[in-house]
Amino acid sequence: MENSIPYILEQLKQLTAIPSPSGYTDRAADHLVQELSAMGYAPKKSVKGGVLVDLGGEGAGILVCAHLDTLGAVVCDILPSGRLRLSPVGGLQAANTETENCTICTRFGGSYSGTFQLENASVHVNKDYAATVRSFDNMEVVLDEAVSSANQTRALGIEVGDFVCFDPRTTVTESGYIKSRFLDDKLSAAILLGYAKLLKEEGRVPARHVVLHFTVYEEVGHGGAGSIPADAVDILGVDMGCVGNGLTCTEREVSICAKDSRGPFNYDLTTDLIRTAREKGLGYAVDVYPFYGSDVDVALAAGHDLRHALIGPGVYASHGYERSHVDGVKNTLSLLDAYLGTR
Repeated sequence: MENSIPYILEQLKQLTAIPSPSGYTDRAADHLVQELSAMGYAPKKSVKGGVLVDLGGEGAGILVCAHLDTLGAVVCDILPSGRLRLSPVGGLQAANTETENCTICTRFGGSYSGTFQLENASVHVNKDYAATVRSFDNMEVVLDEAVSSANQTRALGIEVGDFVCFDPRTTVTESGYIKSRFLDDKLSAAILLGYAKLLKEEGRVPARHVVLHFTVYEEVGHGGAGSIPADAVDILGVDMGCVGNGLTCTEREVSICAKDSRGPFNYDLTTDLIRTAREKGLGYAVDVYPFYGSDVDVALAAGHDLRHALIGPGVYASHGYERSHVDGVKNTLSLLDAYLGTR
């Protein structure tokens, strides 16, 4: 298990380096297909763009899902100054994205760099700088190009609808802390890759039929609505575990969610996960997430008859510059492996 951690961290770095806001995920999905194929699996892409891979096993099926898509933005207006107004994709917050570097990915003209700034961002010029409430209405992308009009920006090939992808700034400290944008949910996607690799390396097959689904529209609310295997009776989401005031989880634990904003998870499935974590002596926490939804909620809302549950490594500062820890990764991988078992 310990030997899986360097691979998971390397995959996290590779995944966060590939821009993939909801609706712009093909490159990240192709990376997963290549990785899983190299392991000896036969992954396939859904029509929607997600990646499914059968890990084998027999009996009642379980779908284990993580999501590849992240927060981001699209250009919604090219201002007379040549700068860009943005419309957020998912729950991106203007206030904690201020001064971030970003890449504008055009449809036909290549890509360009810029920085997301408050209008009139110089403190020596703007007396209201500190008091201004940041919003997508008063913030703009300043392009790293010599443009000063909308026509000049359009001449570069930049248009409304182009995706804007924010730099992840991924780093792992010597003390084991993992800091990056988009740990939600690329850290869990890397953990699922690590689990698939572990099975192959050790020549093991899950105790029941397991299919992984890397979804691509979770952040906008419909990632888990389809592509449910016919034999699936359970769905397990591996998504970020919440860390914050009123919750007991830290970045060093695996979080087991008892209830999110859409309601409680399946009692028996959640109990089995807690029992497994206890029996294996894992670092874990059980929490209620006050403002949270996931692919597994969406699967049930879409009408699928499934038991559902949710686990994930503890992640602090969600939807911002997030932080987790290698211990949280280990505990999540260990719980997943122990719960799914081996035949």
